Amino acid sequence: MIVRIFLIHLLLALCLAGCGRAESAEAEADAIQTTLTNKGSDTMVNLALAWAEEYQSLHPEVQVSVTGGGSGTGITALANNTVDIANASRAIKAEEIEAMQANGIDPVEFVVARDAIAIIVHLNNPIEHLTLEQISDIYSGKYNNWKEVGGEDRPIVRLSRETNSGTHVYFLEEVLRLGDSDSNTLFSPDTLLLPSSEGITAEVRDNPNAIGYDGLGYVTPDVKVVGVAAEPGGEYIYPSAETVNNQSYPIARDLYMYTAGEPQDVEKDYLTWILSAEAQAIVKELGFVPIATP
Repeated sequence: MIVRIFLIHLLLALCLAGCGRAESAEAEADAIQTTLTNKGSDTMVNLALAWAEEYQSLHPEVQVSVTGGGSGTGITALANNTVDIANASRAIKAEEIEAMQANGIDPVEFVVARDAIAIIVHLNNPIEHLTLEQISDIYSGKYNNWKEVGGEDRPIVRLSRETNSGTHVYFLEEVLRLGDSDSNTLFSPDTLLLPSSEGITAEVRDNPNAIGYDGLGYVTPDVKVVGVAAEPGGEYIYPSAETVNNQSYPIARDLYMYTAGEPQDVEKDYLTWILSAEAQAIVKELGFVPIATP
């Protein structure tokens, strides 16, 4: 009889413990009520992750999931209704808008930060500055030796982001083609395409013949940033928050987030927060250029 009573109490205790764990798990699940998916630009991924982490600390009921893959990848995901917010380091193209509208989606654009694209070379490269035209001629293959632009007798190793990168598209249109929409200039076929901004900086650091371009937030002290002049004979300007905001640095751009239609509820609150001084302070911390005064 005593053994039987003991077993009954044991079973009740196990049941109560199990119920307690189930209720605890259910409470934890309820604590995160909303998930925002955010995909796209690799240039923006560290910034987007920092924003997500801070916003979640302020709003633990919201989970913000951030992935990269390139601006084109994010925009395509938005067109396919598989993400809530697409990040892009270039403006959405007319054909991308048309493809979305064909699916019943009207993309809405938000400028969330600004960035300069820095031209970088090895620390031992004596080149200190280049014109936009010289950079275009280097990347198109017209120049193949550093001595042709005032450097040493060394071959030029060209580094670029991959074609799905918004930075690649921007650089092609605004630097290689010098902003001429009728130009068909292309990257030299021997240009090395790298999958990440960090990869370009690392390769330039290790290769004395290399030239690369990177968002200012990814530039490290172990590479040299080259001054850039918009025209031959013009002033050579170095990238910084000041030269981006006063529009004197010639290779600068806006960074974007896109939503499928006007954002509502949590999406709207998140984007409103991103444009706040609090979130824009994170932009500055990570080496980008705020659009609002932190």
